Amino acid sequence: MDVQAYLAQQETKELLRFVAVGSVDDGKSTLIGRLLHDSHGIYDDQLSAVARASKTRGSAGGKLDLALLTDGLRAEREQGITIDVAYRYFATDRRKFIIADTPGHVQYTRNMATGASTANVALILIDAHQGVLKQSRRHAYIASLLGIPHLCVCVNKMDLVEYRQDVFEAIKHDFETFAARLRFREVRFVPISAVEGDNVVNASERMRWYRDETVLGYLERVPVSGDRNLSHFRYPVQLVLRPDLHYRGFAGQIASGVVHVGDDVTVLPSGKRSTVAHLDTFEGEVDEAFAPMSIAIRLADEIDVSRGDMIVHTGNLPMVARRFEAQLVWMNERPLELGKSYFLKHTTRLVRASVEAVSGRLDVDTLGEQPASTLELNDIGRVVVSCNQPLYLDPYARNREVGAFVIVDALTNNTMGAGMIVEALAEEQRDARGEAVSRITAADRRGRFGHAAAVIAFSGDPQPGQESFAYLLEQRLFALGLAVTVIDVRTSFDASRSPAMLADLAQQSFRAGLLTVLSTGLPRATDRAELRARFNTSDLVELSTESSTPGVLLTLDKPDLAVKTVLDELTKRGICVT
Repeated sequence: MDVQAYLAQQETKELLRFVAVGSVDDGKSTLIGRLLHDSHGIYDDQLSAVARASKTRGSAGGKLDLALLTDGLRAEREQGITIDVAYRYFATDRRKFIIADTPGHVQYTRNMATGASTANVALILIDAHQGVLKQSRRHAYIASLLGIPHLCVCVNKMDLVEYRQDVFEAIKHDFETFAARLRFREVRFVPISAVEGDNVVNASERMRWYRDETVLGYLERVPVSGDRNLSHFRYPVQLVLRPDLHYRGFAGQIASGVVHVGDDVTVLPSGKRSTVAHLDTFEGEVDEAFAPMSIAIRLADEIDVSRGDMIVHTGNLPMVARRFEAQLVWMNERPLELGKSYFLKHTTRLVRASVEAVSGRLDVDTLGEQPASTLELNDIGRVVVSCNQPLYLDPYARNREVGAFVIVDALTNNTMGAGMIVEALAEEQRDARGEAVSRITAADRRGRFGHAAAVIAFSGDPQPGQESFAYLLEQRLFALGLAVTVIDVRTSFDASRSPAMLADLAQQSFRAGLLTVLSTGLPRATDRAELRARFNTSDLVELSTESSTPGVLLTLDKPDLAVKTVLDELTKRGICVT
């Protein structure tokens, strides 16, 4: 065996990070233990230790308690629950994996959000005996909110329901209805028994009615390289390297995008321009680097650059703002205090900040917003944040690294919350060139029109009568005093154009504060993904004419009932009151 060739192969394997989420006792730790055991990712001494611990705990039938492989804290073993986030590593012939086993108990939801923040794939476990629980919905929403693009729903404990297909299909239908309003690019369902090993690594002989991929098979083939943002180069400077008078490099990790030697770049906040002279890595110089590589950049000109600054492509600048709107997951027992001075950590930048207002708190069951004046532990809300210094922002939906931030208590250094930036507020919004943009806020428009903005779109293939219904819906909404318009997709968009063009049109109309109806369907997955990436789930109302297609189900041959269904959905989400 050629050892060097084998080692080289291992180094070049693609890395996949995934997180296991779900409610208490759904079997997350057992599933991960089964993945490690059946893929031969456990050392003999670990296996022996688990065998001894299993015997001590009196496991049924003398079987290994595979959950003990990840439930490493003594308190976890005593209570039989996961408290902290446990990370495990294993590899197959196709990929390397980093697993985050996260808590299921509602008390530790903040730990779950931490473990999911860097994942490419989320495995959510649902107990086949109990069905979809509220905590399962909460975890799925947080995974979607954190921008995880791929979701694999593992319906576990199929052995307890005699491996019945009808139980699996009922849970699948229930969860599909909920997940259709989330922003996952892909949702896959797998019936499993983590205890018995069915459909985890090896295909189950007891569920012959399921002939799709196992959990490991899905993890080995799910495409993740295309999920990275390679369009917007963002390089937060972490450290200035000056070992001698002849070397001045700016070290850090590329948050997003690609950079080449010779690229024209701008340093923020100074706005000074230069070109990339050298790109240095641990192995030596390279001509090209991309996210998430750690590098040192040497510029052609002597420019004052320090930690917290950001290097970007000159023709592709982020927004610069002190105030912005964000989704915030509150992670501390002490509730959010409006106006209190916190530390805000954004990329490599640390600034003072406060939360000015809470626009609403998420209702996990309906995905609508409820009025709120503060956020408690595990609450998710939309807030307005004000910083004492400007930040260099991208919306989280477009750039997970530059769109995320953490709020820290200034006295105790405890993490208080984790946030995802929605947009820079218009009255403070400017680009890095200082060019003026609209001073009218979303709140201003809502106050003028009496309702929030939203985009209403059909998913799936176009159906007869959809265009007529779009204009009927516009007429009815207008008659109620709502500001509404139709974007006629037939004339504004065709298959030869980029999906981003339709999303841009919808986004411009949305920013104007309008209820925007797209007149026909979005048959291509790329069209739907581009549209979902621009909006929060509460702002995008997807309509469907078939039960197999995600969205609010309508019957177009009963137009009055269909209009009422849309109005009820807008009211339920708090977009307008009719």
